Amino acid sequence: MAEKSHSNPGRIPPQDIAAEKSLLGAILISDNDEVFSDIITIIQPHDFYDKNHQTIFEAMLNLYNRHQPIDTLTMNDELKSLKKLKEIGGAAYLAELSNFVPTASHAKAYANIIEKASVRRKLISAGEVISDRAYEDDSNIQELIGNAEQELFKVSNKLIKNDYVPIEELLADAYERIEELHKNKGALRGLKSGFRDLDNKTAGFQKGDLVIIGARPAMGKTTFAQNIAYNIAKYNNKGVLFFSMEMASNEIIDRIISDVSGVDNWRIRTGNITEEEFSRIGDALGELDNLPLYIDDNSSMNILEIRNKARRAMHDHDIGIVIIDYLQLIQGSERYAGNRVQEVSEVSRGLKILARELKVPVVALAQLSRSVTGRDDPRPVLSDLRESGSIEQDADLVMFLHRPDYYKQNDDNYEPTHITELLIAKHRHGAVGKIELYFHPELLRFMSLDKTRE
Repeated sequence: MAEKSHSNPGRIPPQDIAAEKSLLGAILISDNDEVFSDIITIIQPHDFYDKNHQTIFEAMLNLYNRHQPIDTLTMNDELKSLKKLKEIGGAAYLAELSNFVPTASHAKAYANIIEKASVRRKLISAGEVISDRAYEDDSNIQELIGNAEQELFKVSNKLIKNDYVPIEELLADAYERIEELHKNKGALRGLKSGFRDLDNKTAGFQKGDLVIIGARPAMGKTTFAQNIAYNIAKYNNKGVLFFSMEMASNEIIDRIISDVSGVDNWRIRTGNITEEEFSRIGDALGELDNLPLYIDDNSSMNILEIRNKARRAMHDHDIGIVIIDYLQLIQGSERYAGNRVQEVSEVSRGLKILARELKVPVVALAQLSRSVTGRDDPRPVLSDLRESGSIEQDADLVMFLHRPDYYKQNDDNYEPTHITELLIAKHRHGAVGKIELYFHPELLRFMSLDKTRE
């Protein structure tokens, strides 16, 4: 009856038949429905190794779903109606199971043993699938790695369980949270962005939120994201994981050095700096040395790769936020190849799930459609988010950067103001509106209008 591993002939896959018999016996002799209701949150029929035990557990599920008792008599009738009583060994085998254990009190412990063996078998199966695909010479290597991660995620997701929670527990948590806010009036609930007016409107970036920052090219969205990354790492002492799919890591570092040192970015890039400026750059490097900022500049990633890297970073460091530049550069799965709307929808949903799973804000930059430039008022709106309405749907906070100077730079006698409008177009937890920031082009730095960071 035991199945053998295809990749290891003669080896029996992980299993514990005694635990399976003990669990089924415990359920049969239990007079408490809660025993079975606890069990089905841990395992399902396919987690049993023995096929007959799978059949028996399925019959138990049928009775449970019909609110009928589960004992040897009802199981006899149920298996007869399914024409499977003889197949599992008849009434004699059910009697054997009911006598296999003296008490039902250890049912959950048996279920946990069965679950562990099931997960190990699934890992072996996933390994065989990955191995078989790796032998195929015509497989695209990136697709192969993505499929491998997907197979492993199927197994890992089996272990992620979120039970429903009674309202009294939620109320207790809510009271503690509100009491803490009451004691610390004005304190932010989320991560401090370093931009005073933005923090006042949002109470900081919140755990589990997907934040979209959209703009047309040349509006400064990458610079704004880099400013946020630096500010959060500095002012919150939280790790920042920055996925830069458009710009190399050395360019990002040069920009941040310019911001921190106050030395013109172009002068840094060309080396045309004074001794005094060089000294300031040295001071900036010292300040940045211990900054918990982690940069991944891989230009080609899918949502599974981002998820896997973010999980590893969370394990290794105290990551407080994930920033991605930018959303439309994330590859979709092969399933939606050629359907860009579906690809972007999949990516958008994946980022929201990532934020919820890691319990950190995920900030994703987004490119806007070109229709902005053809309107009398070029200020972006939600419908300008390119290629998919699901971005707006999945996001908890949507902000747009708009630089009026950009649209007036060819006007005669126009003096640039360097004012950038940050338009909050969607805010699931609060108000929308406009915030004005000052942009310093030489230092690649956005600032609150009083020219300070806070």
